[in-house]
Amino acid sequence: MKARHKQSRDPRGHWLLLILVLPAMFAALLFEGWTNHEVDAATTRSACTAPAPDAVAGGGPVVGINRNGIQTGSMPARTVALTFDGGPDPVWTPRLLDLLRRHQARATFFLFGSQAARHPDLVRRIRDEGHEIGSNTYTGGALGEASPVRFSAELDLTQSALAGTAGLRTNLLRMPRTTSPDTLCGREWQAARRATAEGYVLVAADKASRKPAQGLVRQLSQTATAYREAKKLLENRGVDRFTTVSAGLRLTPYAPVSAIDRWGGTALVRATAVGRAFSNAMTWTLGIAGALGVLRLLLLAVFARAHVRRLERSRPGAPWLREVTEPVTVLVPAYNEEAGIESTVLSLLACDYPELQIIVVDDGSTDRTAELAEGIGDPRVLVIRKPNGGKAAALNTGLAQASHDIVVMVDADTVFEPDAIHHLVQPLAHPAVGAVSGNTKVGNRRGLLAKWQHLEYCFGFNLDRRMFEVLECMTTVPGAIGAFRRNALVGVGGVSDDTLAEDTDLTMALWRAGWRVLYEESAVAWTEVPTSLRQLWRQRYRWCYGTIQAMWKHRRAVVEVGVAGRFGRRGLTYLALFQVVLPLLAPIIDVFALYGVLFLDPLSAAAVWFAFLGVQLVCAGYALKLDGERKRALWSMPFQLFVYRQLMYLVVIQSVVAALLGSRLTWQRMKRSGTAAEQIGGPAPYKSVPTR
Repeated sequence: MKARHKQSRDPRGHWLLLILVLPAMFAALLFEGWTNHEVDAATTRSACTAPAPDAVAGGGPVVGINRNGIQTGSMPARTVALTFDGGPDPVWTPRLLDLLRRHQARATFFLFGSQAARHPDLVRRIRDEGHEIGSNTYTGGALGEASPVRFSAELDLTQSALAGTAGLRTNLLRMPRTTSPDTLCGREWQAARRATAEGYVLVAADKASRKPAQGLVRQLSQTATAYREAKKLLENRGVDRFTTVSAGLRLTPYAPVSAIDRWGGTALVRATAVGRAFSNAMTWTLGIAGALGVLRLLLLAVFARAHVRRLERSRPGAPWLREVTEPVTVLVPAYNEEAGIESTVLSLLACDYPELQIIVVDDGSTDRTAELAEGIGDPRVLVIRKPNGGKAAALNTGLAQASHDIVVMVDADTVFEPDAIHHLVQPLAHPAVGAVSGNTKVGNRRGLLAKWQHLEYCFGFNLDRRMFEVLECMTTVPGAIGAFRRNALVGVGGVSDDTLAEDTDLTMALWRAGWRVLYEESAVAWTEVPTSLRQLWRQRYRWCYGTIQAMWKHRRAVVEVGVAGRFGRRGLTYLALFQVVLPLLAPIIDVFALYGVLFLDPLSAAAVWFAFLGVQLVCAGYALKLDGERKRALWSMPFQLFVYRQLMYLVVIQSVVAALLGSRLTWQRMKRSGTAAEQIGGPAPYKSVPTR
């Protein structure tokens, strides 16, 4: 690679962005869920085991406790205090206010703090039209069942919401789930005592048997039924006055509000608006991401089936075309690959292809890579030593020495089936085909991480390539195994080092030059995959970062015509949607899924998750069948969703952030162990190539 890649560092600081963003997202959802009373939705009121004192149970509906003891009060005769719980409701609160204005009546609205923060305009309208505002707690949770922290939050947050919306601090409290004073018993009475100790006056309601002529505190909700009942009361000729609770009993309804209280309340209102907007956005995002995920699975399944059907019929390279037997040059770029270079070269020599030239380009290795390759002692193997310059430079060096018109590029950690080269070059029988992707499989599958990658290679990479061939938009001929026309490579200027994904960059360049690129699933090569999360991270980070670079470099293909335009509009769009946008949305999906399990309906959330997992298992099983693999690998897939998938989308997030910020990434090389041949029984180093 060029010096700019060698001298750069991983942008690990971008982890800070994720560490800050994800907890903030979850905190916003947590607060939104709590304010909707979804956290404690299952809270129920316990049975009343300790009745309230007789002074409360037998007294009036308005209760206060001071140094003189328990004080209760009732409305004077022919005076009615209409009280409305909950809200403000965007539908019924305006209608109730209009009804009260027509009858020139005043009422007391006991508001939920959460709703007041959501509808500040309605709170101000209630105040401006001369009505009274009391607290109905923040979420409507039963105070008698609340913890001390929850108790304080229910009352204090409501006061903050009222201070921020209407500039007031109320002294009136209606405890949720209470009606007449005799319902203040047991834990509710203990909560009532604590509330009055903080200066609140408790407002209950008279029993239904009490008549308006006797004076009445009537408790109503903000619904259609309450509207009809309020209208009926307002038309009652036996009532002289409809007033507020404090006016009827000569109470002081409000306490002074400090500037700090107003600022804090304003901040709460704004935070509530942000949280609500974020929750709505999350809902839309979840829908979009879910639709994209399902769409991708459907596309993979449908086009994989279409690929199977067309395989023997009309695709270029089908058996009815001439057999390709021209000599082939195999380029093997290698840097510190002593663990696997012998296995790779010997497996190539054992291929049943008539004439091969194998060029091993040692790119400044500091180990015995070149010596081991030279020690094979086969005249078909040419070893070229050069100073370290990166994989692209090594491939171009080998290309300059290639003797044949068909060039196969392979990685030095890959082991090939005996018929791999033969199958790989057959699609080149069609003159429009400039490159062919082989079928890369995982050789070292012993660990769980390797099994996950095996599933990804079959379910992700290989199904993608089947679809890309049908849509004529193959995005990558993998560096592990790919065949090219030499004149096609020369025509695009060889292998570019503009990106860290030189194989993707080269494939896109071939499309833009007018060549077609195909996939040959019967050309099988076994590769060694990372066996630690650190190695996997470094490898996939380079792949993803390089792919984003290549997409940006070839972005003009979207507006081009012919083969190039078809590739751009299909291939680049697919990569942008399903390999960039969808992984970027994945953390939101996970956070919202956790939110759904904790605060919404866990059964529904689990049902959706298992349904999606089931669809993935079916598609993965189909992919394994097409690749001739055993289905028993599917057992590890559910666990993949908890670790491996998160790692992959974190890779995409950091790659996108790095690309947007202009960070430069070093070339990441995986430490090899020479285990690519494990799956087919070959020892390391590879001494013979058994057939499958």
